[in-house]
Amino acid sequence: MSFRFLPDQPLHPVRMPVGQTVLLDPTLRPGGRCIEVIEGVARVYCPCEETEGMTIAFLQSGDQLRTDRLCSEGVCVEALTPLVFRSDAEPLAVGGFDPVNEWTLQLLRIRHLGSADQRLQALLALLVNRLGRRCGAWCELPFRLTHERIGELIGTTRVTSTRLISRIRQARLLEAPAGECGLRLAPALVDSAPLAA
Repeated sequence: MSFRFLPDQPLHPVRMPVGQTVLLDPTLRPGGRCIEVIEGVARVYCPCEETEGMTIAFLQSGDQLRTDRLCSEGVCVEALTPLVFRSDAEPLAVGGFDPVNEWTLQLLRIRHLGSADQRLQALLALLVNRLGRRCGAWCELPFRLTHERIGELIGTTRVTSTRLISRIRQARLLEAPAGECGLRLAPALVDSAPLAA
C-alpha cells in the first residue's frame, strides 16, 4: 500500500490527484479537529494490517472526518476524483450526524444482504444516490472502483464481482465509456435496488 503522510501542521487547502492517498495519524492531529472535503470524492479506509484496505466511508464536498475518532493506526484518505480538503477544520455541530458513521452503517447493511447480486445492486445504488447524479437517461457516478474493490465492498472475490458486473453490462444497465473516468447506470437498476432510499 502506497501513501504519503499528511503533515502535522494544518494545511489549507490540500490538493490530491486521483489515486493519491494520505495517512491521517491520530497522534499528530490535535483533539477536536477534523478534515473537511472542499471539492471532490474521497474513499476512507483502514490501514491496519488485519483489515488492510477495508473501506469505511466515502466523503464528498462538505463532509468532515473527525481526527479524534480514528483507530490508533489512523485512516487513509484516497482521492477518487481530484480532491481538495482542509486539514484544520473545526467540527460542525450538526445534531450528531457523522458521515463516516453513516457510511459504515450503510456498507454494513449491504454486506448482510442475501446474494452477491443484491449486494452489488445495493452498493451501486448507494454510491449513485449519495455521490452521483441523474443526467438524462442515465445516473452518473463521477469515478470508478476496481473489481477487486467492489468485491471487498460486497464481500465477494474479484472474479465474482467481474462476473456480476459483466452481467449488468450485458443487460445494458451499466456503461463504462472508454476515455471517461466515471460510470453510467440505468435508473431502473438504481431505483429497484434493495435498501434503496
